Amino acid sequence: MCSSKTLTHLISTVVILLITTTTSFHNAVALGGDVVGGGGSNTNHIYSPCSDTKIQRSDGFTFGIAFSSRPSFFLNQTVLLSPCDRRLTLAAMNSQLSIFRPKVDEISLLSINTSAFFPDNYGGYMVAFAGRKYAARSIPAFIANSTFIVTSFTLVMEFQKGRLQNLYWKRDGCASCKGNQNFVCLNRQDCAIRTPSCKVRGGTVDCSLGIQLAFSGTDKHLRVLNSWYEVENLKQYSLYGLYSNLKSSLTSQFNNFF
Repeated sequence: MCSSKTLTHLISTVVILLITTTTSFHNAVALGGDVVGGGGSNTNHIYSPCSDTKIQRSDGFTFGIAFSSRPSFFLNQTVLLSPCDRRLTLAAMNSQLSIFRPKVDEISLLSINTSAFFPDNYGGYMVAFAGRKYAARSIPAFIANSTFIVTSFTLVMEFQKGRLQNLYWKRDGCASCKGNQNFVCLNRQDCAIRTPSCKVRGGTVDCSLGIQLAFSGTDKHLRVLNSWYEVENLKQYSLYGLYSNLKSSLTSQFNNFF
């Protein structure tokens, strides 16, 4: 277990990025800029999630999360493509897009408000992505349908020599909600509640999406990115609980864990 001193050090590196709505693929803009990207220490001036770049620690890094149906992310139903690939027709499908610019190697807590945007209206799946020639994308992650919604996720970005290589969703096998009757374990992977419990569907629970973001690998100077290991150390703590000014999420309402 982390000592209180270690915990204080780790929490000092956590950044919260909030987005209140999503946007269509035709009107996407990068959030944060150099302010979120690290101020004067930022050396990455690529702000489009569909452009290639190399990063160092303290840079801002822009990536996107696309919301659509699972089949819409595949070419001919077999090849998973990046949402930046023009062979996909996400814009024509009214797919939605959120763009973030976290600071490299800081633990970031991303929040997407679902009061005006509900994922199952747009296919119920999401893919994280960045880059074009060196395109990287996650596998489609289930968020919601008319029965269940998953609101808490952990996304890890893996870099090699400053180039993004992979994005993957880290799951805990429902360990965080084991024994809690408020939750349902979906596919032995994700903690979910019933969609009718959400405020937007007439219930009492704020079903905003929370995504804990961390980094692994090396930057362009071969310095190791450590925030993923810090996330592992923080597993026994609630990031939502540590930030009382952050709008309550589903998990903070049910036993205050992330």
